[in-house]
Amino acid sequence: MRYITVEKFRSVSASEQHLEIVERKGLGHPDSICDAIMDAISVNLCTEYLEKFDAILHHNIDKCLLVAGETAGIFGGGVMVDPMLLVIGDRATFKAEDIEIDVANIAVDTAKRWFDEKLRFVQPDFVEYQVELKPGSAELTDIFRRQKGILGSNDTSAAVGYAPLSFTEQAVLDMERHLNSSVFKEEFPESGEDVKIMGVRRGSKFDVTVAMPLIDLFVDSEQHYFNMKQEIFRSMNAYLAGYLEKNNVQMNASISFNNLDIPGRGMEGIYTSVTGTSAEDADCGQVGRGNRVNGIIPLNRPVSSEAAAGKNPVSHVGKIYNVLSHHIAARIVEKVPDVKEAYVWLLSDIGVAIDSPKVAAAQVIMNKGSVDSVAREIEEVIDFELEHIQDFCMQLARGMIPVC
Repeated sequence: MRYITVEKFRSVSASEQHLEIVERKGLGHPDSICDAIMDAISVNLCTEYLEKFDAILHHNIDKCLLVAGETAGIFGGGVMVDPMLLVIGDRATFKAEDIEIDVANIAVDTAKRWFDEKLRFVQPDFVEYQVELKPGSAELTDIFRRQKGILGSNDTSAAVGYAPLSFTEQAVLDMERHLNSSVFKEEFPESGEDVKIMGVRRGSKFDVTVAMPLIDLFVDSEQHYFNMKQEIFRSMNAYLAGYLEKNNVQMNASISFNNLDIPGRGMEGIYTSVTGTSAEDADCGQVGRGNRVNGIIPLNRPVSSEAAAGKNPVSHVGKIYNVLSHHIAARIVEKVPDVKEAYVWLLSDIGVAIDSPKVAAAQVIMNKGSVDSVAREIEEVIDFELEHIQDFCMQLARGMIPVC
């Protein structure tokens, strides 16, 4: 038996609050790079473990530092002076049943492929790698040997997720995805991948601030930069206007773009990049400092403190419950009539099977009717998802569910 509670959420929905602040760190942001690469390494290790042992072995690839390099920006194409350094750390299983796993090469090869596929202007010699992965502790590693099937939790950890995204949250998420889409990059190849968006809604006023470098290879002069910036700015405004119309939302919307630019200062007064990411010379990156598992940084919402990226997907509740709480909340809104907004809280008990959390609680806002009238249905949704947690974990292991 699982102890599941359902109650009313004691506040108004996010969309009814006067103020919303939402951030999205895009594909090429240093923090996002760390999250994405570490989780890709975990996925590839899971694949290797499953092929060799028909089981996912202990690993947590969730410590990473992307150390910024040094570039010399030049009109017409700058150069990389000192490469970036990607430090990959924490724990993994290197040997089992007298079979060795080449963890270090899997990690580095995964990172190299990610840079090659995602960042158009990062050349192979622009990044160096330092692997600091070591075998796990005996007690945590033994969790994977104690039982077949559903494993015990490796930690006592809490998570909270919610659904649905508000308009502000969805708009910020979608705009970054648009600016980093293949369609946009084909139209504006000079736009870099390090897109950061901050959205603030005050009542019916929606302001969006965008930071996105232009690749200096395409920039002939300061004036050329501002001309291209103006074209991109027009495209952003057209996109946002169309987005509001498509979603039938009446708001007074505005966009600011690369606000630090100052004409007359040459390269020092404009936002350009050699590689498309500020990790080239301005900003280091680290796992857990970027987006939450639903892709945004929502300042109005309760959020989990754990960094999910890179953690193993079968016993580390810092990953499993973090993502699952959002998944269950979405299922409640989808399946239970008249639920407007749902928050789901999960708390593990170390050593106890992950399908039996110490706390499984839902807090909901209704469109109409009472929480008591749908409490049983909500409990059934939560119970069903916990019953099928192994399937969910395997989706995480295969990289089918994004965590950043």
